[in-house]
Amino acid sequence: MDIKGILDNKTILVTGGTGSFGHQVVERVFAESYPKEVIVFSRDEKKQFDMRNQFQNPKLSFRIGDVRDADSVRKAMKGVDFVFHAATLKQVPSCEFFPLEAVKTNILGASNVLDAAEEANVEKVVVLSTDKAVYPINAMGMTKALMEKLMLAKARSTRSDTIFCGVRYGNVMYSRGSVLPLFADLIRQHRPLTITDPEMTRFLLPLPIAIDLVLFTMAHGENGDIFVRKSPAATVEHMAQAMLEIFESDVGINVIGIREGEKMHETLVTQEELLKAEEYKNYYCIRNLGEVDYDKYFTEGKDAPIPREGYTSANTRRLTLEETKQLILSLKEIQEEPALEHADKSSLGLVKEKQDVVS
Repeated sequence: MDIKGILDNKTILVTGGTGSFGHQVVERVFAESYPKEVIVFSRDEKKQFDMRNQFQNPKLSFRIGDVRDADSVRKAMKGVDFVFHAATLKQVPSCEFFPLEAVKTNILGASNVLDAAEEANVEKVVVLSTDKAVYPINAMGMTKALMEKLMLAKARSTRSDTIFCGVRYGNVMYSRGSVLPLFADLIRQHRPLTITDPEMTRFLLPLPIAIDLVLFTMAHGENGDIFVRKSPAATVEHMAQAMLEIFESDVGINVIGIREGEKMHETLVTQEELLKAEEYKNYYCIRNLGEVDYDKYFTEGKDAPIPREGYTSANTRRLTLEETKQLILSLKEIQEEPALEHADKSSLGLVKEKQDVVS
């Protein structure tokens, strides 16, 4: 992804920058451009300390703060040209049990970031969303859906030159809180892998390809755009079985039944959004800023047939067990897994950096 001419000599702010996404996007920005400064904004000083030692780059700086605190966000935003807004509460169980905390971070925190960016006349803001924001049934998805609405409202109403846009993607493989590292932990503890329903499906997207989408959006996104990366999907049973085969484990699989706040299948683009989406080889671009007039909203509609279904983990390309296994084996985290250090990695297919199954 060529971002060199866009981010060169610019100041970039990454909220929630010490997480899985933050590490990767900072690494990619420095590898592919020559920024003036990259600022990581987060509330975890230990993770900032570790990240500072890892990168040891004089152009990387850190700000302690919380997106819930509007004043700390405004101070961090001074002099910033581009913003990646990744700060979020993203684990479904945490948000289900503490929904108000999800509201404070995912909605009010996002509002603080958008307001501060507008005040500072930032060039562009890219917000990160999730498939759980589409037809949401849990607190995490509901708050991320409202974050998207805040971004769209800001894009429609801003009087600054700032461009507000976003990305939406499914399960980022091996990101913090996702199912694959949970399976790995259970295998190490010699405990059976727990799944809810064997036929439940989830989109699968390696983190580097998710970063590709975010950088592409930073380069090409216009006001109100939401970019969605097309992704294959797999059943949770195949994901669990693939991990057992990779680790050569016989701990087995325990089916516990579907839980509160879970869907059998996830949706990345709704039927209604497909009406205004532009489809490309590897992604959709949902163009949200058509002519929207408040007065006409009550008297005029759109005379167009609505597609019979959206873009979901049930109708995207379904990976076989072997394809699921090969995609997992392509992950850096698996390749560096201590439990697999004596494995014949060439025979496991680890020589391929990117699997064709994602394209």
